[in-house]
Amino acid sequence: NYPIMPERGNEQAYRYIQNMTKRLLSTGKVAYRNEFAWQVKIIDDDETLNAFAVPGGYLYVYTGLIKYLDSEDQLAGVMGHEIAHAALRHSTQQMSRVYGLDALRAVVTGDQEGGTLSQMALGLLSLNFSRKHESQADEYSVKYLCGTQYNAAGAAGFFEKLNKRGGQRPPEFLSTHPDPGNRVK
Repeated sequence: NYPIMPERGNEQAYRYIQNMTKRLLSTGKVAYRNEFAWQVKIIDDDETLNAFAVPGGYLYVYTGLIKYLDSEDQLAGVMGHEIAHAALRHSTQQMSRVYGLDALRAVVTGDQEGGTLSQMALGLLSLNFSRKHESQADEYSVKYLCGTQYNAAGAAGFFEKLNKRGGQRPPEFLSTHPDPGNRVK
C-alpha cells in the first residue's frame, strides 16, 4: 500500500511534476506518447529515494526523492528515466522473460514446483535483464531531455549525488540497478 499524496491540497506540487512530464513527453521521442495514460502520482514518503513506472504510463515518485535532489534537471532526468521504462515496455518484457525462464527451468529440471537452487538461478538471470533495462532507461532519459529546457545530464547529477552518499550497497551483480558510479557516463 503506497501513501499517495492527494492532488487536492497539493495542486502546486502536482502541477510542477505534471508540467515537467508533459515537457518530456512533448519531445516527439517518446513511444506510446498518445496511447498511454501518462499519469503521475506522488507518494508521501520522505524516507524513500525512489520513483517507478508501471505499464500504461503510470509514473510514481516519492517525496523523499524529490526532496533529496538538488535541481530541477536532476528530477527531470529521473522522470525521463521512468518515462523510458514505460515507453520501452520494460515491465512487460521483464514479466515475459521471467515466465519464459521459469517454464524452461521446469522443463530442464523436471521440477514443476521450483527448487531453491533453480529459483535462485532464475532470480539472478532476471536481475541481469533488469540492469539492462536500467541502462537503456538511463540512455533514453538523456535523449528525452535533449531539446528541452533541462540539462540532458540531469540524471547523472542524481547518480553522482547518490554515489557520494555511499553506504552499504549489494554487489552490482546482485542488484536490480547498476552501480550509480557506473551510470554517470
